[in-house]
Amino acid sequence: MDHPFRERITSESELRDLLGYPSPLVSKKTIHSLDSHCIDFIQKSPMIFISTSDNNGNCDVSPRGDQAGFIHIIDNQHIVIPERPGNRRLDSILNILSNPHIGIILVIPQLEETLRINGRACVIKDAHILESMRANGKVPTLGIGVTIEECYMHCAKAFKRSKLWDPESWQDVNELPKPARIIAAHAGAKEDDVSRSLKESYEKRLY
Repeated sequence: MDHPFRERITSESELRDLLGYPSPLVSKKTIHSLDSHCIDFIQKSPMIFISTSDNNGNCDVSPRGDQAGFIHIIDNQHIVIPERPGNRRLDSILNILSNPHIGIILVIPQLEETLRINGRACVIKDAHILESMRANGKVPTLGIGVTIEECYMHCAKAFKRSKLWDPESWQDVNELPKPARIIAAHAGAKEDDVSRSLKESYEKRLY
């Protein structure tokens, strides 16, 4: 069977010939530790996406969300992301154990620009740090400690194109994909059983 992608870019020079180089402003905007602007952004973000990979390059992107301010700032070089209860696949955690590199996108509702952080991560169980991230009476068992290497603002073009924060662009709720139906089809389970399991998880195991 022929590969569907026949005209592939294979070098940076070929890529630059097509797309060019960043502007001086873009080239200069990266900083290497948190300043007051980044700290303010982190404290106001209730949702982030973390990107990790294992030592073979297998990638994963995972959301982390909680009340704004859920990320613990230790100093201008170190932050901690609480590991709240999930599905126990532990994809991000297992990746970090074999490859510490991490990328983070932080989102604030209604704001179309995002903050990006790149650095090195580790899995921590420091009790005094985790205690500071207690929520609903529960202390996280683990946290993801991040040593920051780069941080910079990402422009709003993706959010503007998608109109993500514009309610008038949103699809009718009745036309949205049905997660329980999808999981049931993928797992060979009954949709009603999946719906009940999801409902119980969301009501009883958020923290």
